[in-house]
Amino acid sequence: MNMNRLWLVFTQAVTVLLAALFIVVALKPEWLNTSSSKSLVNTILINQVSQDGQLSPGSYHDAVKRSMPAVVNIFTSKSPAKSSARAGKNPNSVDPLFKFFFGDQPPEEPSASLGSGVLVSADGYILTNHHVISDANSIDVALSDGRKIKARVIGSDPETDIAVLKVETKQLPTAITLGNVDSIHVGDVVLAIGNPFGVGQTVTSGIISALGRNHLGINTFENFIQTDAAINPGNSGGALVDTRGNLIGINTAIFSNNGGSMGIGFAIPIDLAKQVMNSIIASGSVTRGWIGVEPQNLNPELSDSLGLAANIKGVLLSGVLNGGPAFRSGARPGDILISVDGTPTHDVRGLLDKVSSINPGNEAELKILRKGKELDLKVQIGQRPKPKKLLN
Repeated sequence: MNMNRLWLVFTQAVTVLLAALFIVVALKPEWLNTSSSKSLVNTILINQVSQDGQLSPGSYHDAVKRSMPAVVNIFTSKSPAKSSARAGKNPNSVDPLFKFFFGDQPPEEPSASLGSGVLVSADGYILTNHHVISDANSIDVALSDGRKIKARVIGSDPETDIAVLKVETKQLPTAITLGNVDSIHVGDVVLAIGNPFGVGQTVTSGIISALGRNHLGINTFENFIQTDAAINPGNSGGALVDTRGNLIGINTAIFSNNGGSMGIGFAIPIDLAKQVMNSIIASGSVTRGWIGVEPQNLNPELSDSLGLAANIKGVLLSGVLNGGPAFRSGARPGDILISVDGTPTHDVRGLLDKVSSINPGNEAELKILRKGKELDLKVQIGQRPKPKKLLN
């Protein structure tokens, strides 16, 4: 009996002590501080502070810090008449899944669109897309430090969708460093920087999904970098950079059926963009070679109908412009163009790239196949006509 009473007294005392300790911890924790506990707390805080400022493993902060100041936001305004004309140009005429970032508004009101651009020189030159600034009455550029200044168009090239702007102001942000396309590979991590949907500068990451994408029907001259980094309306003209912050491409288009990113985006490689930019800065436009033919890719069915051997590679000249350079050289519809200056023409894209790279006025050699016989023709390269605008 005495043992039971003692146990009851003990348990009640323990309960009271625990309750008192709980109250002290909750209301007056400083009463419990001792030199040892303070030392432990200070050690924990010091360890936590020492980790601040360190980059997380796999962070791309340095690349972003290096490249983001050179990415600008572009705001344009268009008159109702010009907006209507742009609306008449359907960016999905080839494939409704290809969404360009024109940002057109109803033609009855002045329209405003936005995109991105990249400062590429200390002189104030900015690379962006042709479709971002096409038909704009005025162009404003918002710098990374918040300043908003007017920009003027130096020139643009609709066939590659590249445009060059220039701003005149003091203390420009540091221009981005141009990368080397030859050093990038499928699977490399890349970052897309731009102003999607006007929310402000945004960085997304992904990998290079493919290189040399063409035959997409987006531009006349195509050699796209494909990436799964999220690219959305407003990213047009923005930067695609590598993990060192070097510019490797200008973001241009996405493959989408809802207008948003679906993991398939396309960027113009910086080597092509730089080539176009240099030509625009030097002369205000891009000059390309032209021979005046309507080429068509060969396929097994077409080759069979023409009686061609299976090993014959080339393009069919389904049309030759009367009086054009190729016509004057002796080329005729039905000829198979095998090579230009020794470079095989296996498809229309290869022919277009080769001829356009030859300066107008220069002479080139065409090797053609006509009725089973090879012929060598001399052609004087003409200048490629400017693309016509589509109007209502």
